[in-house]
Amino acid sequence: MPPRLYLFAEGQTELTFADTVLKPHLAGVGVFLHPPVLIAHARKKGRVHRGGGRRYVAMKNDILRFLAQEKGQDVFFTTMIDLYAIHADLPGLADAEELRHIPEKRVQALEEAFAKDIQDGRFIPYIQLHEFEAYLFSDPAWFRYFYDRHERQIAALKAIADRYASPELINDGPDSAPSKRIIAEIPDYKDAKSAVGPQVAELIGLNVIRGKCPHFAAWLEQLEELGSRF
Repeated sequence: MPPRLYLFAEGQTELTFADTVLKPHLAGVGVFLHPPVLIAHARKKGRVHRGGGRRYVAMKNDILRFLAQEKGQDVFFTTMIDLYAIHADLPGLADAEELRHIPEKRVQALEEAFAKDIQDGRFIPYIQLHEFEAYLFSDPAWFRYFYDRHERQIAALKAIADRYASPELINDGPDSAPSKRIIAEIPDYKDAKSAVGPQVAELIGLNVIRGKCPHFAAWLEQLEELGSRF
């Protein structure tokens, strides 16, 4: 039996990307990805509320419930949550603040603290630098398939991408995070991001994204390697 993987997505955009892009790719290397689930952000009156949110405890408890239900050593768990506007109570957040000027080191420190708090070797934490839309800066030209007569705006997005060694280094300010920059040029993206974002990423292709986004590439490689364990 191939190893099985559960993925907890922060929002609908990540959920769709995981289901339509990651799932078939991982199947090709012998890893079965269950239908991705939106991560919990609260539990009220016995009901779990999912998607977005900023409460780490609810997110942790959700992961722990899945871990308790699936005891097999061939079952793994991962996340797709944003570093941008990260949960205020995430373990290690205060200590990692001193690494803010080195985003790669900061996010690695947070992932290590996350894994330590969950305490299960089957858990592979992944925190996106700085959010999903960074991947779309790997080749913004593909926006033209959804927004015609936006040549100037798409050129502006490409100019932004060209200023950074990696799209993952586009910063996380409230007006300058990757999604905010896209919306500033293409306002219609705001209400269509969960549908358009994953399709643009699919058009760009995983090989291009992983070539431009080293933190994403390292995570994807970890997931791919699960297929060679069994």
